[in-house]
Amino acid sequence: MSESIEGLTPREIVRELDKYIVGQGQAKRAVAVALRNRFRRRRLPEELRDEVIPKNILMIGPTGVGKTEIARRLAALANAPFIKVEASKFTEVGYVGRDVDSMVRDLAQVAYRLVEAERIEMVQDQARERAIDRIVNILEPLPQREHSPSDFISSLSEAMQSGFQSRSEARQEEDDRLRAQVQRKERLRERLRQEIAAGERDQQPIDIEVEDQTPVTVQGFGANGMDEVISNLTDALGSAFRKKRTRSVMVAEARRILAEEEARKLIDQEDVRRDAVHRAEDTGIIFIDEIDKIAGREGTHGPEVSREGVQRDILPIIEGSTVVTRYGPVRTDHVLFVAAGAFHISKPSDLIPELQGRLPLRVELDALTEADFRRILTEPKNALLRQYEALMATEGIHLKFDDDAIDELSRMAFRVNESAENIGARRLHTIMEKLLEELSFEAPDLEVHDFVITRQYVQDRLGSLVQDQDRSRFIL
Repeated sequence: MSESIEGLTPREIVRELDKYIVGQGQAKRAVAVALRNRFRRRRLPEELRDEVIPKNILMIGPTGVGKTEIARRLAALANAPFIKVEASKFTEVGYVGRDVDSMVRDLAQVAYRLVEAERIEMVQDQARERAIDRIVNILEPLPQREHSPSDFISSLSEAMQSGFQSRSEARQEEDDRLRAQVQRKERLRERLRQEIAAGERDQQPIDIEVEDQTPVTVQGFGANGMDEVISNLTDALGSAFRKKRTRSVMVAEARRILAEEEARKLIDQEDVRRDAVHRAEDTGIIFIDEIDKIAGREGTHGPEVSREGVQRDILPIIEGSTVVTRYGPVRTDHVLFVAAGAFHISKPSDLIPELQGRLPLRVELDALTEADFRRILTEPKNALLRQYEALMATEGIHLKFDDDAIDELSRMAFRVNESAENIGARRLHTIMEKLLEELSFEAPDLEVHDFVITRQYVQDRLGSLVQDQDRSRFIL
């Protein structure tokens, strides 16, 4: 984590989250404090540091109000390993399904890719130079001295007839010729190197030999069984599992492919593994969604496979345990867990007491209002209206939404959420797609360059659908 990120106060963290997420101030404050506490913990004396455990968070609120987005943006802000898992995908040990340890293995993999990308960026310039060297060696290889069996026999015969002194002179003449050839070739290679670096040879075809990245698989084994073993074997045996293959590409593509290969050779993979494990343990964030789907006790209603069993399997991970991954053992004691659920049918109190105790921070997210929908359409950096305007601009159309149209879209989204299932901000996606369906289809053939979406246009396209509740349930 960089110093600039670590130096952010909770207020500044909330301000950063406000750029992408509308409302939900209580949840933003909770995650901001959780992130700041990680910075505070690293400044503690070593004997006290391990005693401070993260305060895991339980978010309660309907779908589409920003629970996942808050956790994802927080991880991006902190440059921390982040994964999102769905609690309903896990099953109790003994049943077919994903085991809970897989969430930690996935986190370690994300951490590894994060650290590896950082290290590759540090050696990028050197890797590009080495990639160009490899391309030059393919296009203009240096002359080599030939040592065929017939040459050896003839040279031996010559040496016996004329004496070793004359043979030494002949060898010297051959060395001089080879040296002159190498010097001429080096001048050609230097000019070629400059042309490749300047991009003048980008469209020239070239055959390169690269490592085959196709993963080794064993037929008949699931994702939770042999795949992890094969991955570990591949890492342990190295090149024994890695085959070479020849690819025909342009020089521009060859530069990119070979630069990636050379960068991975330049970095210390073992050091990357150690750093990845440390990053996962110290700054990792695991977001467990749909935790309300397993909030049931034995003997209660529901056909789900042992929901309480899944809770008991998740509990040791959240409490703190060690999970063996392909990058090394990962301790989860200081991983931040953010759980979320709508809790429409069940209640947080339906979780087993031990799991409730490991999610001490409870934040309730509010349902979105009509004013929130308007802000979502216009305020965030990734606002929906900006996205659609940018998409239409690629077709040469300057799309604009007037204020009345934005108000009407917000009103319709809010009304449909009230009359049908409340899916939060995701309702805006369905409404916007239906609104611009015809324009998106006709855009490449339109001659007009300015297109304004008005309230009347919104009502003409969506009014009848919103009023007809039966149709809106299926279409919107």
